[in-house]
Amino acid sequence: MDVRIAESWKNILNEEFSKEYFEKLVSFVKSEYANATIFPPDPLIFNAFNKCDLKNLKVVIIGQDPYHTPGAAHGLCFSVPDGEKIPPSLRNIYKEISADLGKDIPTTGNIEHWAEQGVFLLNATLTVRAHEAGSHQKKGWETFTDAVIAKISESKDNVVFLLWGAYAQKKEALIDTSKHLILKSVHPSPLSASRGFFGNHHFSRTNEFLKSKGLEEINW
Repeated sequence: MDVRIAESWKNILNEEFSKEYFEKLVSFVKSEYANATIFPPDPLIFNAFNKCDLKNLKVVIIGQDPYHTPGAAHGLCFSVPDGEKIPPSLRNIYKEISADLGKDIPTTGNIEHWAEQGVFLLNATLTVRAHEAGSHQKKGWETFTDAVIAKISESKDNVVFLLWGAYAQKKEALIDTSKHLILKSVHPSPLSASRGFFGNHHFSRTNEFLKSKGLEEINW
């Protein structure tokens, strides 16, 4: 099956694209786009992969679901296009970056410039029905994105995995901890950020690790 995805990713994921579960997933997703309002727009389903080449990947951030309100989802977890209101979790991420690194809080919620520096902004589920959070969960996306995480772990060295919240932390089982750095905390959501996201110093710690491995730091 031909999937519109950057060549570096296609090389390690071709095996997944030919599996039965993925073919069923594609049929489901095509039917959903034909019959309902689905986010993100079809060309942006694999935006996280196309904005962050596998060769340049240095950091992985794992989200759960795309935003399910019009205009917000553009295929990168936690990110929204320019002009959209900054979501509460991203606002808290910005607050921690500001406290950790002394940076000003941005006026846009578009963080694709992180992706372009090697931060892979992966949602576990890549599509969702409008106004129906979680509506495309357990349809095959998680099987695919789990395989992606495992293949990153296997094919790369010295990647920083930022696992925020219980859902993301379950993905630790897919990662070889002997050659990658895993940083964990509660989720940046307003419900939990004050219980350990604020003060986790994940952004400075990520950069310290990258620097120690001779890799370029992320301009958060």
